[in-house]
Amino acid sequence: MNSITQDIKYRLSILSYTAKNGVTKAAIKYHTNRQFIYRLKWRFDGTPESLKPISRRPHSHPNQHTTPAEIKQITDLRRRNPNAGLVVFWVKLRQHGYTRSITGLYRCLQRMGLKKQTLPNPKYIPKPYKKAAFPGEKVQIDVKVVPSACIVGDAKACGEKMYQYTALDECTRVRYLEAFNEQSTYSLLVFLQHLVRKFKFRICKIQTDNGFEFTNRFGQSQKEELTLFERQLAGYGITHQKIRPYTPRYNGKVERSHRKDNEYFYADHCFYSFEDFKKQLAVRNRQYNDFPMRPLNWKSPNEMLQSFRS
Repeated sequence: MNSITQDIKYRLSILSYTAKNGVTKAAIKYHTNRQFIYRLKWRFDGTPESLKPISRRPHSHPNQHTTPAEIKQITDLRRRNPNAGLVVFWVKLRQHGYTRSITGLYRCLQRMGLKKQTLPNPKYIPKPYKKAAFPGEKVQIDVKVVPSACIVGDAKACGEKMYQYTALDECTRVRYLEAFNEQSTYSLLVFLQHLVRKFKFRICKIQTDNGFEFTNRFGQSQKEELTLFERQLAGYGITHQKIRPYTPRYNGKVERSHRKDNEYFYADHCFYSFEDFKKQLAVRNRQYNDFPMRPLNWKSPNEMLQSFRS
């Protein structure tokens, strides 16, 4: 034995005191009974190991799984159902006359090494995403509602609503932001007109979600009519790509930019009026386009766009 535990040291001190003062005084001093001290004296052979605490776990139990029939029943059924969970396995055993509890079955399976064999989950292999090769190949557009906590002063008293319209080029990550006080297909039409003038490159495709400001794809009308936004896209010769419903991750680049806006812009900015919001949003747009990014090899979106022009 390499080390002496606290229990053994305690028992050695009892025996040492007993040898000098007797069993009765030792029992009084250490708040124990005489029988315990006599058992220690009987067990002690001169080595600390003889005073090591002995497990009190019973060697047998009247309700333990001891019958060969039960062991064979469990083994045979586990061989036929290696992937069944504990509850399913217990129910199947009960259907064959098994009467033990589910906790008893669990301990028996642990003892016999017959735990459930977990099958590996099918590996998800994502489809390769085709990255945009040149500016304007694909532009993601989305609308963000300005948090009500950011609207203060007279604007809050009047119940004014503010919206951030965002367009992001997938290739260069150049963004164009514009402030609106309503979320409608007409506002989106105006935003698209400004976007085409702002971006100095030709836009081939625009990707959006399925909001009613973008499309009437899931409207109540049986006849799917084009929105003002879709008509303007057709007029510009721009393809409109709509993502799968309820999967905003497919519009992930613009969604991530909105998350960054929450963290670095809306978290510590307040807007006292719509004009105030427009000015601060314009500053935010310039800062974003001039900030280096890891996906762009630590170039800013404006630098990335300039590399395509040169």
